[in-house]
Amino acid sequence: MRILAIDSSGLVASVALLEDEDLIAEYTIHYKKTHSQTLLPMLEEIKKMTELDLHTIDAIAVAGGPGSFTGLRIGSATAKGLAQGLDKPIIEVPTLEGLAYQLYGTDALVCPLMDARRNQVYTGIYEFTSEDGRYELTTVMQGTCCLLPEVVSQLNGLGRPAILNGDGVQAYREELIKTLTVPYTFAPAHRRLQSAAAVGMLAFRYAVQGKLVTAAEHKPAYFRLSQAERELQEAREREHAEAARESLKEQSPVENPDKREAAQNEG
Repeated sequence: MRILAIDSSGLVASVALLEDEDLIAEYTIHYKKTHSQTLLPMLEEIKKMTELDLHTIDAIAVAGGPGSFTGLRIGSATAKGLAQGLDKPIIEVPTLEGLAYQLYGTDALVCPLMDARRNQVYTGIYEFTSEDGRYELTTVMQGTCCLLPEVVSQLNGLGRPAILNGDGVQAYREELIKTLTVPYTFAPAHRRLQSAAAVGMLAFRYAVQGKLVTAAEHKPAYFRLSQAERELQEAREREHAEAARESLKEQSPVENPDKREAAQNEG
């Protein structure tokens, strides 16, 4: 099976080509350019260097979220466009699982931390279990968006050594050092950020389980509203609250249920 994998869910843009669980090529960049500037040129370079005919791809794997709203949309649009044009399925791989899979085989818990801004992180807790000579990634705490102290409390409560990766490690390094009470390490640079190769490797397992979708069915998992959606929601809530206050002001004593009852008793 030949899989083209894409991950643009965070600061890194990454594209990989895998065949029968062998990594043929990977192009990853972490630099001051938008993913819309990098993904397609990276794909074109892999295509050229490996003499790849895109029609020989069996599926397109994409980091399905959570992550940067813009990054996820760009990766999703790229995957959908390729899948529609080539008539191929999409394999959606959770971003947090892709990050955790980079620590394959460790005995420690793996805790990806992605900076979600607003003092929040996208996170989950995972471990590797061995079966028939190979390791499988299993979930200890489901992926979520929460405040950092919440996941620190979970890790401390589990009482096991942990490895942390993701861009949230750098963003919250000092706080993690102060609050973690279990043995822990921070993943090194080459295992800290997203990798399309890890997404592609997990995609093989998802494919075996039949977890494939069409381009029309695919959509990213954001885990929360975007900033624009949050601001719109907050504005609507303020409008409703103001309308409710104005409505109360306009009520006469008899129209107010409590005052109506008092008026009836006086009568």
